[in-house]
Amino acid sequence: MKFILGKKLGMTTLFDETKGALNVTLIVCEGSMVKLQRTAEKDGYVSVQIETKKTKNKNTTKEFRLDKELGLEEAQKELEKYAPGTTLSVTQFAIGDRVDVTGITKAKGFQGVVKRHGFHGQMTSHGRKHDIRKPGSIGSTFPEHVIKGMRMAGRMGADRSVSRNLQVVYVNEADGILGVRGAVPG
Repeated sequence: MKFILGKKLGMTTLFDETKGALNVTLIVCEGSMVKLQRTAEKDGYVSVQIETKKTKNKNTTKEFRLDKELGLEEAQKELEKYAPGTTLSVTQFAIGDRVDVTGITKAKGFQGVVKRHGFHGQMTSHGRKHDIRKPGSIGSTFPEHVIKGMRMAGRMGADRSVSRNLQVVYVNEADGILGVRGAVPG
C-alpha cells in the first residue's frame, strides 16, 4: 500500500504522444515521514501515522489504516516497511499507478439555494420582482414544521472530498512533485 501527504500546487496541461493533451493536477509531496505505528495487539487496529515538516508553525499529521484495505494479517506484514522515522517520497509511485486523493473542497461561505443546491428560482414575469432566487415553499400543512434535511441556504464548501482512481502521469523526484490526471479537491 502506498501513501504520502502533499499540497496541491495547481493544474496544468501535459502532452502525451499517444493520448494528446492531459489535464494534470500537480501535488508537492516533500518532507513526509512516518511518525508512529499502531498495532493490533496494542491499539486494536493496524495503521501508520504520517507527519509533514512544519508549514506556518504547525505540523500536518494523518493516519492511514492498513487493516481496512489489506486485512489484519497482510497489514502486519506491510507495517514492517514503515518503521518510525522512515522518509516517504514520490519515488514509491510510478507512471500509470492508480491513486485516491483526499482533500478539503474550497470554502464558499453562506450561499443561497440556487448556487448551493441548483434550484432554478422563480419566473421573472407576472408580478415577480424581488424573489427571483428564493426557494419557494418549504413546508406543508401537516406536520406543521420544516422537515429535517430540507435543502435551504447555508454554508457551502469546506467539506472532505475524495477523488478516486486517478492515474499518475508525472513524477518529479528532484522537486518532489507528483502529477495526477484530473482534478483534485482544494
